[in-house]
Amino acid sequence: MSTPAGGSGAAPLVYRVSARSVARGDAEVVAGGTAVPVDAAWASPSTGAPGPADLLGGAFAACLLKNLARSGALLDFAYDAAAVDVELRRQDSPPRFVAIRYDLRVVTEEPARRVELVHANLRKFGTVYNTLAAVCEVSGTVTAVAAAPSAGQPVEPGDVPGR
Repeated sequence: MSTPAGGSGAAPLVYRVSARSVARGDAEVVAGGTAVPVDAAWASPSTGAPGPADLLGGAFAACLLKNLARSGALLDFAYDAAAVDVELRRQDSPPRFVAIRYDLRVVTEEPARRVELVHANLRKFGTVYNTLAAVCEVSGTVTAVAAAPSAGQPVEPGDVPGR
């Protein structure tokens, strides 16, 4: 959940997230009113839930998609659906992420120059994108994908071709 943090001018937003776990057991993060199970176990088999690195990659992917929607509205960029794959590269010593790579596919009939304009906006105005780019290499592509001809059926995100 986000709330204005007060002050004059454009007030910064404050985001609040809570998390809890039991020793050697289940854990969850609560964000935006939704509980997300997480793997916070150490030295034991995976719980199958996303771990911290997965959540960071998910936050990055969500940032791209949210800013695509923002750019769509601000730049009058028409698209039907989008899908993104994100890869994070981690080193062990010191433990940190060293690179993030993304492949964003957008179902659109917009010309290549408009797709690149949207990509420039994603790089310039993404909060999570810019935060991570300040501490590691971030690179990726935005590719226009033509909608498959169908009998007037809407395009769903799962219909966006993968790599």
